[in-house]
Amino acid sequence: MRPTLEVGDFILVNKYVYGLRLPIVERKFLPLGDPERGDVVVFRYPLNPSQDFIKRVIGLPGDTVVYKDKRLAVNGVAWPQKANGTYGYVEGMRFESLKEFSETVDPDRGTQAHAAAADPTMPAVIPGQVRAFPGRDNCDYNPDGSGFSCKVPAGHYFVMGDNRDRSDD
Repeated sequence: MRPTLEVGDFILVNKYVYGLRLPIVERKFLPLGDPERGDVVVFRYPLNPSQDFIKRVIGLPGDTVVYKDKRLAVNGVAWPQKANGTYGYVEGMRFESLKEFSETVDPDRGTQAHAAAADPTMPAVIPGQVRAFPGRDNCDYNPDGSGFSCKVPAGHYFVMGDNRDRSDD
């Protein structure tokens, strides 16, 4: 989630903001709300449920999310980006340098902006490396790697990391 969250950051998670759940069975018995676009959420990683993942909600159930040439659009409305310069960090034994930008969620409503970063030398997506996931049949990937389009199924959310090219989305 760089540049929003850095390695070593401490975060507080409100486990009850969307409702109360029964322990162990993870069944919601008192719904209090639903995630909204732009929310940062913590959830269990589907490939390893013992690991927590932190991502930003991009699409809600029924939305169509398009990521083309490293730009997001939801339901045909582009999320404006404003360049913020360069963002760099050390990863292992190498230095990563990315283009940082501010991205506005739901620009029609004028809601929140957040920082994000992308590597202009990488494709938006590498279609051959996309794993199977529930709802994969609702997505179309451009063969040239320039992007994708996904229709979010009912009862699901579309999430992405803010470090777009270094995120396991």
